[in-house]
Amino acid sequence: MAGYLTTHVLDTARGCPAKGLTIELFRLTGSDRHLLKTLTTNDDGRTDEQILPETAFELGEYELMFHAGAYLDASGTPPEDPRFLNVIPIRFGMSEQSHYHVPLLLSPFGYATYRGS
Repeated sequence: MAGYLTTHVLDTARGCPAKGLTIELFRLTGSDRHLLKTLTTNDDGRTDEQILPETAFELGEYELMFHAGAYLDASGTPPEDPRFLNVIPIRFGMSEQSHYHVPLLLSPFGYATYRGS
């Protein structure tokens, strides 16, 4: 089985998928950080393609950057200056050829993540 990476973003304050949220994927190598891909969530809060498909999958350390502030602004969440949550970084390692699912549960003042299935 080859590995791949997916995500799902849910807006827990509004009780719906987070549509239109920009996500960046970086590969971390020592002190270097390389942007691999930028995607946007669809109507279901997922990306239309795997964030890291089997053909590009490599073991190692990665970072997902969830652009929550821009999403919250666009969704009509009352503005703050500055926003409490703007860009949410999630760093994680992939150590086996497997499906890695890194969801984000988002509200204006908090978030949670876990290794999903």
